Amino acid sequence: MADEPTPTGTPPSGRFGLRLAFWYAGVFVASSLAIVLLTYTLLASSLAERDRQIVASTLREYSERYAAGGLPALARAVDIEQRSGRHERLFVRVVRGGAETLFVSMPPEWDDFDISGLGGRSGLWEQAQSGSRTARLEVATAQLLDGTLLQVGKSTESREELLARFRTIVTLVSVAIVFIGLAGGILVTRRMVAPIHRLIGAVSGITRTGNTETRVPVGTDRDAIDELSALFNAMLDRISTLIEGMGSALDNVAHDLRTPMTRLRGVAERALASDNVEIQREALSTCLEESERILAMLDTLMDISEAETGTMRLNLTEVPLATLAEEVVSVYEDVADEKQIAVGSRVEAGLTVAGDRDRLRQVLANLVDNAIKYTPAGGTVTVSARGEEGLVRVAVADTGVGIAAHDVPRIWERLYRGDQSRTERGLGLGLSLVRAIVKAHGGTVEVSTEPGRGSTFVVSLPQVT
Repeated sequence: MADEPTPTGTPPSGRFGLRLAFWYAGVFVASSLAIVLLTYTLLASSLAERDRQIVASTLREYSERYAAGGLPALARAVDIEQRSGRHERLFVRVVRGGAETLFVSMPPEWDDFDISGLGGRSGLWEQAQSGSRTARLEVATAQLLDGTLLQVGKSTESREELLARFRTIVTLVSVAIVFIGLAGGILVTRRMVAPIHRLIGAVSGITRTGNTETRVPVGTDRDAIDELSALFNAMLDRISTLIEGMGSALDNVAHDLRTPMTRLRGVAERALASDNVEIQREALSTCLEESERILAMLDTLMDISEAETGTMRLNLTEVPLATLAEEVVSVYEDVADEKQIAVGSRVEAGLTVAGDRDRLRQVLANLVDNAIKYTPAGGTVTVSARGEEGLVRVAVADTGVGIAAHDVPRIWERLYRGDQSRTERGLGLGLSLVRAIVKAHGGTVEVSTEPGRGSTFVVSLPQVT
């Protein structure tokens, strides 16, 4: 059926494209935001680690200054660094007995940090909160040689300002990522789903009009969609060929059945009009003969159709060609003797093919029967086979009348009979059946012929090694 719209007005293929776009956008946005979040986390961790390293290195430096020159040396070092405009501003305090402050240095804008709660245990990191800001004062403590405690701290204000700016940028980038993800998802999905829409349009057109000549454009990317389109076109070609073949076969069957059916009716009418028992018996015999011929035609047509559509059941075994050729030749020896035709086989020993023995016998039998039928008295029919480049080539050659050049392209058609075959009784299906069975076995069949000098049919099949 055609792609019917849903109650919301969106066809199923459109919903598929929409889902695909959202899936693409969702994966893109989620992965991008995960990378951004990871970057933010690593940046915050790196900045915090950097601040602590600054505090720790300064704490070691001031401890060494205190050990070398006491509190005056420490105060002088702090004052020099402050006067020199050191980029990193720090809190420095020396405490004795856990309560008495001997020295303290703090930037004026940090006065709102509550440092009264700093306990001052050596090796411990502590934080002092601000009364008016979200920034914190991170402090490390070291015990000096005389038992006093040296504390060095750094505000998180600059770090948090940097992270705040980064969060603003990240927010803008995230919004851009969402829009880019949605837009990219829609564009990519439209491009990817376009071949599917073309395929749906072709199927809908065929469903509505029944015209199997419609084809789906195949792109040059040769991706899965292009491969599907190519396979769909190949399927349509196959269907068109089968429909054309069926139509031609039906026309030929109707034409060829008209004659025997007319004969059947005429014979039956004559038998009914006569009181002679012999005439009636002969009429019944003729009716049986014609009915068998019609049944044989229909059975052969069914076999050809099954072989061409790939539904013919093949009982695959290893078939020795020498034995098969001898069996077929022995069947036709009597017929050949009656027509004074020499028939024989020359097959290399050990040649074996994988195939259905009965069907391959049917192929050889049809070719040998045709060869004998169109070979005059004194002629020869030879079945030969040889291995060549992984193939077994089976040839049935005769010295008969040959095939006219204008008939060669059509001898494989169903129910086609050339001018030379009109004088011989037959269905016109033998070569069609031969080609169909050989093709079902993965092989090919060819003919080389010259009018008045005979024909050679060559069947090529994969060889079993």
